[in-house]
Amino acid sequence: MFFDLPDEDRALRDTVRDFALNEVAPVAEHLDRTKSFPTDIVRRMGELGWMGIPFPEEVGGAGGTSLQYALAVEELTRIDSSVAITMCAHTSLGTQPVYLYGTDEQKERLLPDLTSGRKLGAFGLTEPEAGSDAGNVKTTASLADGVWTINGSKQFITNAGTELSGHVAITAVTGGNGRKEISNLIVENGTPGYEQGTPYRKMGWNASDTRPLTFTDVQVPEENLLGPRGQGFKQFLHILDIGRIGVAAMGVGLAQGALDEALKYAKERQAFGQSISKFQSIQAKLADMATEIEAARLLTYKAAWEKDQGRNFTLTAAQAKLKTGRLAVRCAEEAVQIHGGYGYIEEYPVCRHYRDAKILTIGEGTDEVQQMVIARALGA
Repeated sequence: MFFDLPDEDRALRDTVRDFALNEVAPVAEHLDRTKSFPTDIVRRMGELGWMGIPFPEEVGGAGGTSLQYALAVEELTRIDSSVAITMCAHTSLGTQPVYLYGTDEQKERLLPDLTSGRKLGAFGLTEPEAGSDAGNVKTTASLADGVWTINGSKQFITNAGTELSGHVAITAVTGGNGRKEISNLIVENGTPGYEQGTPYRKMGWNASDTRPLTFTDVQVPEENLLGPRGQGFKQFLHILDIGRIGVAAMGVGLAQGALDEALKYAKERQAFGQSISKFQSIQAKLADMATEIEAARLLTYKAAWEKDQGRNFTLTAAQAKLKTGRLAVRCAEEAVQIHGGYGYIEEYPVCRHYRDAKILTIGEGTDEVQQMVIARALGA
């Protein structure tokens, strides 16, 4: 076992860290307060090759690994979750389906813009009646004369309504005789009948794009089917496994960002004639946070490594996602507590971290779903 990162991985981590500190941190509070999508930052990340880290160079990607991708997501989330989830949803949910299941024509047409960050991809799975019960899809797609006609709606979809958005890959019921047949279809922005609703008013992730989608007699060519017909359920379960590595990295990054701010404040804040970092109760909080973060980080890196090794990573990814989401919430809460009243003031990053943390126990599969996945993997 070898726990040192290779030089290339360390260099990427440090480069993303510098970018986050110098280009994201100065505007993060403003973006959150004004609920402004970070278009310029996303474009810059695309220029740097970070919107296609885990994809091969021959399809326009950076030729990196899942571990490198996790490192980049972690460092961005350490400063701002909205920027990180934009990269995360684009890479894991928007681009992976095309890369894994797309035809040669679909890959040639879509991947260059996706892996370069010139366009953002989205993934439309969740519906009003299909959240944790992901197979309860109501959106339908019927095929006639070489054209799919789509009707239905999706909700809580990330990256579908920005000026950079290019397409959404959606799940739809395409048939079935006693058993529902679910397939995935590509719907490109600008297709008549495909509408992106008003962005949600959210607790956190305020600078990310999250909105409902509606499909009213939307017609796309038969060739927009993504992978074999009827394989949509199996496909999106695998995509969610991949996505959990990125979301786990977000949990680690947010927890670390909360610890960074808590430690900095504790060393500066004076009470009873000394910095509060000298008090045993504060030290205990900081020590517990640091210890749990390191454990969660290693679990997340293991999930990414297993994927890079071509191993089954379903169990580890679910464990990492479950562990890091809960940890992010706890660390953000402890950081606010250490800040005292200032932790409740929006000018302090821990306030934003606190609001951003909770979704990490819900998105990409709730904690309860992760427990189901883990239990099944254990043979329970």
